[in-house]
Amino acid sequence: MTERAKEALPLYWGDLPYHSLNYHLKQTFGEKVYRLSLNGGMTCPNRDGTIGTGGCIFCSAGGSGDFAASASLPVREQIAQAKAQIASKTDCRRFIAYFQAYTNTYAPVERLRILFSEAISHPDIAVLSIATRCDCLPPQVLSLLTELNRIKPVWVELGLQTMHEKTRKAIRSGFTLSQYEEAVAALRARGIDVITHLILGLPGEDRDMMRASVSYAASLPIQGIKLQLLHILEGTELGEQYKRGEFSRDLAGSIADSPEAYCRFVAECVSLLPPEMVIHRLTGDGPRRLLLSPLWSTDKKHVLNTLRRTFTELNLWQGKNFARNP
Repeated sequence: MTERAKEALPLYWGDLPYHSLNYHLKQTFGEKVYRLSLNGGMTCPNRDGTIGTGGCIFCSAGGSGDFAASASLPVREQIAQAKAQIASKTDCRRFIAYFQAYTNTYAPVERLRILFSEAISHPDIAVLSIATRCDCLPPQVLSLLTELNRIKPVWVELGLQTMHEKTRKAIRSGFTLSQYEEAVAALRARGIDVITHLILGLPGEDRDMMRASVSYAASLPIQGIKLQLLHILEGTELGEQYKRGEFSRDLAGSIADSPEAYCRFVAECVSLLPPEMVIHRLTGDGPRRLLLSPLWSTDKKHVLNTLRRTFTELNLWQGKNFARNP
């Protein structure tokens, strides 16, 4: 069989046509590993007045950590509580300590050392994952992350959301694309894995713009990606715009109209990604009590089943349409 013929064959990771996080973890650790959402009790420079006070227009009061444990608890207690909450769902023995809420490197390095060391030293923790902003990684924090990465794997999750400057200004992200690229380069120079977050359906973006962001992420030396449809949440500026009729998803080509429409577009996006990139998310978990739209996204199992069927119907798989630079 020629190389060209091989490239035309569908790729599968286990029983999925994309490189899922679950597959990656089982291959790496030999067993299922479950994520535990933790809370370091931090804020964000886009909320405390350093950059801005309102935060990104889509961000809830929980700072994207609506499912995280209480910051009032010590890290070890948060881990114990999170494990107890999922005990009925899984019998896995190893976990990812995921600092999720707000900006988790936005604190003095001495405090970060205490929080992260307590998590990474827990015998059941296999990976330390830290969600943060690209403009909150000073040299002393990078040194700490490098040190911790020698103990157990450290992942840094960066919210890019979009490559387009006009959109970033509209959503008030408060950072530049060059700052994001510098952060990726600094982390990779230290051997730290990077996971990039992209949001599909942001205000003013059409399908071509969204595909461009996915292709941009595909060209970077990052190890993982999260794709999520824009959730409109109660208590956010975007939510208020939506209720006043000032925000429309029309430019996004109705990808939010139904799980079928969303899954067709996501399958196209996944085909643009390199096969080695780990996909950490293809749908989202907006809190039901806050979610204004899309309400169908609360049925995550249905969305994932629809997505799996859609890959087959469209004859797509991760990497099929990825253009690797020579």
